[in-house]
Amino acid sequence: MLFGEIIRVSLQSIHANLFRAMLTMLGIIIGVGAVITMLAAGAGAQKRIDDQIAALGSNILTVNASRFLTRGVSRDQQTLKIDDAFALQADATYLDAVVPETQGRGQLKFGNNNTNVRVTGTTAEYSEVFNYGLAAGRFFTTAEDEERRRVIVLGADVPADLEADIGTLLGAPVSVNSQPFKVIGIIESIGGGFGNRSPDNMAFVPLRTAEQRLFGREELENISARVRDDVQLERAMVDIERVLRREHKILPGQPNDFAIVDRREFLDTQQEAQQTFTALLASIAGVSLLVGGIGIMNIMLVSVTERTREIGIRMALGATRGTILMQFLVESVTLCVLGGLLGVGLGTGAASLLSRFAGWETFVSPESIGLASAFSVGVGLFFGIWPARRAARLDPIEALRYE
Repeated sequence: MLFGEIIRVSLQSIHANLFRAMLTMLGIIIGVGAVITMLAAGAGAQKRIDDQIAALGSNILTVNASRFLTRGVSRDQQTLKIDDAFALQADATYLDAVVPETQGRGQLKFGNNNTNVRVTGTTAEYSEVFNYGLAAGRFFTTAEDEERRRVIVLGADVPADLEADIGTLLGAPVSVNSQPFKVIGIIESIGGGFGNRSPDNMAFVPLRTAEQRLFGREELENISARVRDDVQLERAMVDIERVLRREHKILPGQPNDFAIVDRREFLDTQQEAQQTFTALLASIAGVSLLVGGIGIMNIMLVSVTERTREIGIRMALGATRGTILMQFLVESVTLCVLGGLLGVGLGTGAASLLSRFAGWETFVSPESIGLASAFSVGVGLFFGIWPARRAARLDPIEALRYE
């Protein structure tokens, strides 16, 4: 029997029991769909982290504020001040940009709508250092910072929270903690953000304006420093430490009251955790593929029993054991391939729905489709061998006698 004839007979057998075949494929369909969906969600999260790492740049250091400790007891006093940022700008040798940040909650009101956002007071270099593009308008200038102007730049999600479009907000007055500010810009959507604080849900005002008009304090949450391209980060860390220890009057042998970190390290850790989580989810989804394979094996064993007399007739007409084995193996693989194709469609659709309605970033890669499809074929081969061998080993005379 030619291979083409084997395939034709296998498809006829599947078509003769189409409803049972569909139920048999259900486990494969769900399994492949689940694997595709989980890998798409993981790939989307991976892409988001990669974008964040790229946005941070390869040469950004952050100085975080800690608290003074006296004999191990916190004195509840912030350790970074605006003057520290100015000292780094003036005296640090290996930095080409210093961006201080002071933050607090702000109640934004526009018309009859309001929303609560994190307000960041910073300098004019902020958007350049962090590669934040503008969807409309502009970022504030150094002159506006020095003059304590009441101007504000909104994150990408804030207009929707205020139920207003960008064109309406741009140039309009908004109230920030009951103080009037003029909207001069809207930042493009960044997504994700660092430390679960997405810039899309924030607002930005000049540093001096935040210090004297909004928060009434000169303490900073952190200072971001961009290192010169020709300088190693470790050397820049030593440089920053030198300047800040002098500013804080820390004596030799005493510990720092600040911390210098490379924020990419946190994203690298998040990336590793995301990869592990994705592999775990895909493995759990793969279990349903194994369950589907067991179901196919059971149905193929039932099919061998039902068609015992047919097998005997084929053998009597000259079919070899290899031909019988190939026929049942092709049936098993065909069921898995058809189930895999339907599962790819299911998984792609589920990933699209997650992206549209749940707001997840998903990405269905060709590699994930190939992996799930290959795995489904492997399941068909693995779980189809036993029923196929059982059919091929039937005694022709006993098979012909079977009722």
